Amino acid sequence: MAVLLLLAAGVLAWLLQQHPALAPYAPLAWKQSPPPPSALKVSFLGVATVLLDDGETAILTDGFFSRPDKLQTFLGKVEPDLDGIRRGMQRAGIPDRIGKLAAVIPVHSHYDHAMDAPEVAKRTGALLLGSESTANVGRGWGLPEKQIRVAKLGEPMTFGRFTVTLFPSRHAPTGFTGGQIEEPLKPPVRASDYKEGQSYAVLVQHDGKSLLINGSAGFEPGALKGVQADVVLLGIGALGPRGDNYRDAYWREVVSTVKAKRVIPIHWDDFWLPSDQPMKPMPPPLDQFERSMDFLRERGAKEGVDVRLPLEWQAMDVWRGL
Repeated sequence: MAVLLLLAAGVLAWLLQQHPALAPYAPLAWKQSPPPPSALKVSFLGVATVLLDDGETAILTDGFFSRPDKLQTFLGKVEPDLDGIRRGMQRAGIPDRIGKLAAVIPVHSHYDHAMDAPEVAKRTGALLLGSESTANVGRGWGLPEKQIRVAKLGEPMTFGRFTVTLFPSRHAPTGFTGGQIEEPLKPPVRASDYKEGQSYAVLVQHDGKSLLINGSAGFEPGALKGVQADVVLLGIGALGPRGDNYRDAYWREVVSTVKAKRVIPIHWDDFWLPSDQPMKPMPPPLDQFERSMDFLRERGAKEGVDVRLPLEWQAMDVWRGL
């Protein structure tokens, strides 16, 4: 029995290192030239961390840079990696000073979304904006209450020329879905202590342009009725193992409802790999990247929606060509 357990553990460890190839989806890769200095820039920094910058003001979802490895995540405790956060912010061009970054908005409160957000807010003076669970992540890290705001669903908030509105969403249906963080969370703690809290679909509007960030492959039926977004940054983590009916409903509720013209998949990368390495899709024991991408490609072609894989850590004008 012991030999069989060791063998099974070895096979699982091997499978977790087998990442799907991105090459079959090369035709979907972002090929547009860098945006001009005056353009609103959108940068994908891995998982659901997205930076929007108009040159005067910046907005950041999640701000997750620590990326503890699989062993630490599953068997140990996690906490913000201060050096990893510093390097990630530097690479992304986020000033380590008070001023430009106005808000850090975790799309929900799991560790791969909310864990680093209070430290990013602390370094930049940005507002930590999200659910009560996210607020308790900030309080546990010692972030001043004046930098914490619990969002009201459907209420537009203004940051410079940005208008941000949070709509209810849900996490993809996995074993980690649900739960609240009901008191200040002080790391190091188990990764599972970072409960989901409220999930959000984040609508960003700026000078006539609109973008929806849905950081997890879940949805609240009917929540986006009446919302319009030219571009959707669509979380596809754990979408592959879902059934056809679920994928169809996800596309309908998050893409078709808002009349999107372009879809850019996010939250597909293996977030246990260091952020200074090239992104690789989540390995098959945990997701089915090829199935998700084939679905997006086929549905986009059928409905005339442009589907593009994002650049990694590089600014994009995601509205160009629409």
